[in-house]
Amino acid sequence: MIQSVLVANRGEIARRVFRTCRELGITGVAVHSDADARAAHTREADAAVRLPGDAPADTYLRGDLVVKAALAAGADAVHPGYGFLSENAEFARAVLDAGLTWIGPPPEAIEAMASKTRAKDLMARAGVPLLAAIDPRDATDGDLPLLVKAASGGGGRGMRIVRDLADLPGELAAASTEAASAFGDGEVFVEPYVERGRHVEVQVLADDHGAVRVLGTRDCSLQRRHQKVIEEAPAPGLPDHLRATLHEAAAEAARAIGYRGAGTVEFLVSGERAHFLEMNTRLQVEHPVTELVHGIDLVALQLRVAEGEPLDPEPPAPSGHAVEARLYAEDPARDWQPQTGVMHRLRLPETRHVRLDSGITDGDAISVHYDPLLAKVIAWAPTRAEAVRRLAYVLEHAHLHGPVTNRDLLVRSLRHPDFAAARLDTGFYDRHLADLNTPPDPSAEALSALAAALAEATAHAAGPTLPLRLGGWRNVISAPRTKSYRSEPSGTVHEIAYHHTRDGLRTDDPTTRLLHATPTAITLETDGIARTFDVTTHDRTHVDSPLGAFTFTPLPRFPDPTARTEPGSLLAPMPGTVIRVADVAVGDPVEAGQPLLWLEAMKMEHRITAPTAGTLTALHATPGTQVDVGTLLAVVTPNDEPQ
Repeated sequence: MIQSVLVANRGEIARRVFRTCRELGITGVAVHSDADARAAHTREADAAVRLPGDAPADTYLRGDLVVKAALAAGADAVHPGYGFLSENAEFARAVLDAGLTWIGPPPEAIEAMASKTRAKDLMARAGVPLLAAIDPRDATDGDLPLLVKAASGGGGRGMRIVRDLADLPGELAAASTEAASAFGDGEVFVEPYVERGRHVEVQVLADDHGAVRVLGTRDCSLQRRHQKVIEEAPAPGLPDHLRATLHEAAAEAARAIGYRGAGTVEFLVSGERAHFLEMNTRLQVEHPVTELVHGIDLVALQLRVAEGEPLDPEPPAPSGHAVEARLYAEDPARDWQPQTGVMHRLRLPETRHVRLDSGITDGDAISVHYDPLLAKVIAWAPTRAEAVRRLAYVLEHAHLHGPVTNRDLLVRSLRHPDFAAARLDTGFYDRHLADLNTPPDPSAEALSALAAALAEATAHAAGPTLPLRLGGWRNVISAPRTKSYRSEPSGTVHEIAYHHTRDGLRTDDPTTRLLHATPTAITLETDGIARTFDVTTHDRTHVDSPLGAFTFTPLPRFPDPTARTEPGSLLAPMPGTVIRVADVAVGDPVEAGQPLLWLEAMKMEHRITAPTAGTLTALHATPGTQVDVGTLLAVVTPNDEPQ
């Protein structure tokens, strides 16, 4: 039996595996980079081994160092999690060659599915339906649109949609470059792009005794940049015969490669036709929805299979519906720009049948070196409608104090009529993103800013011992006190006026009455309705109420007049590495929105575009340049300004 497991991963999945290990009485061993020395997964493990360095290429992707760490810590098994080395056949072989138990499929099965092109050939011979690849040299206008995909890896890296044949050569080259950087393999291929297809996957589980179990479907159609955002189980609205076809094809795919352990077979569903996309030879990020619907622990079953135990004769019957939302530190309104900083608080309201899988705890920093995923929030209920409603409520009422997140987008997505009616496809955000990114209600934001000012005034007036009502009362009406806040990330500035009176604080808004005030809670009555605003100050002020969550930066009374940026300056929005510069030179004319360079940060590629039409008058970045947030990258002088 397995006694000690090293998890060759970090963050949320490492914590997830450790949780099951503790329940089974198995010692958990972590590996960590220098950036993760105090990360939650490192702190929670029974033992932790340092991998010197920060970048994944120097740490979590070094299979030789991970194997040495397992041996040094006395582990007898390795769980790869997902991402990093989880689908690396050579790493699996190295683990086995070291005499350790590999909690995953045989290396040969990983190898068979490692290349999407080879996997499709194998699946075609096994009779699994799939989309035929297109030779880019033979592509015609009738084949459009096309999808360029990396043969190795996933997560949307090395993937491009082509709608004009003239763009195909450039997109092939760009996808190949990105794939080589991300996966060490620049091979790409081309297939038809299905405009309104659904991304449906099937969870499979196999043992060493010939059993292959199918554990239902998941729908993962809501994606940004070809990366999943909201997933659910079972996939809604599938006809019984199509669901049976998917189950049969997934089981046949697993048998064809002698699979063992937990894996996922992914399909593109168009109408009532299903096409094989790929097989992920590992645990999926979205596995919790399957666990909640089937009442199982997939990590525990992975361990059981790795110990040579047979699976139960029949898989547990599904019950109810589960929906998962991926909470990211990112700004969807700014091209999904990832965010860094300290997550001071991540807290959900206490609600039954809601699960939080997170890689962080309060006070942890979001690092530039890794994916900006903060947590997965999963809700279960007897019906889909109830599960969706429960998840939206929990997200809406969560206290998230730190960097900007995609929380509002998730709530609006879950409440969108198309999602509620299960009209799902991978183009959901292409069609609805602008509507989903609408600015917050101005009145709710203004009331929240008022609550922030009153809470601060209460704290200052009360002091350590004085009561609030002793706030400098005089016999004539004094000028109001004022406080200014900038709302984040909208930038709206709110100037709040209030008075200290003999009866305490009073707002200058005749429609709003202050009922109760403490430094952390303000109760306001508007239009006869009383609401309590929870106010928390870290580096910024966070206000949570039934009207929504708002973040404010207090502004100084006298701003620094030198704190300004020249017009047309392109500043790095986050720390990262310049990976590509457009074919432009200083002095060239540029158009508004024209890409000038590409920045890689937090496992994503970001275009830095010209803010206005004009002339490129400075360029301070070259490929390979490491930049910090706010670094000046280039300057575009607008056409109407002197150069």
